[in-house]
Amino acid sequence: MNTNDYNQCVDDYSDGLYRFLLKNIKDSELARDLVQESFLRLWERRKKVDALKSKSYLFTTGYHVMIDHLRKYSRMEVYEPSRHGENVNEGQYSDAAEILNRAVDQLPVNQRSVVMLRDYEGYSYKEIGQITGFTESQVKVYIFRARVFLKKYLVNPEYVI
Repeated sequence: MNTNDYNQCVDDYSDGLYRFLLKNIKDSELARDLVQESFLRLWERRKKVDALKSKSYLFTTGYHVMIDHLRKYSRMEVYEPSRHGENVNEGQYSDAAEILNRAVDQLPVNQRSVVMLRDYEGYSYKEIGQITGFTESQVKVYIFRARVFLKKYLVNPEYVI
């Protein structure tokens, strides 16, 4: 990969990588930092990375950077009052996108990541497996479980109404 290929990579994939990370971690500044870290790692390994495989390399790196960050900071406890049992929308109007986003937020990180890569970014099962390090069977199982959870969540009147 040369400098022109790298610059083209930044132009083509930075927004998609940012959206993927933002959807998973819900912090725009942290998502920007992780995108920057992913592109830094690509730059450091630019001579070893084939330009045709740069998108897969970036999403794989972004995924691993995100997981590393989550593992590092998961030991920290943050006080959040429990919302269990509360009416989520408290009589306010919610559109389908808001409800779906809340449902996706409830998924475990592995399931959320594979669903995001499959349904939002359009990757194949094989590509998702390469990005996440899961087998193709694991990817299918995680997507199935996530979709079952989303279906149950979306038909539950407590969350939707």
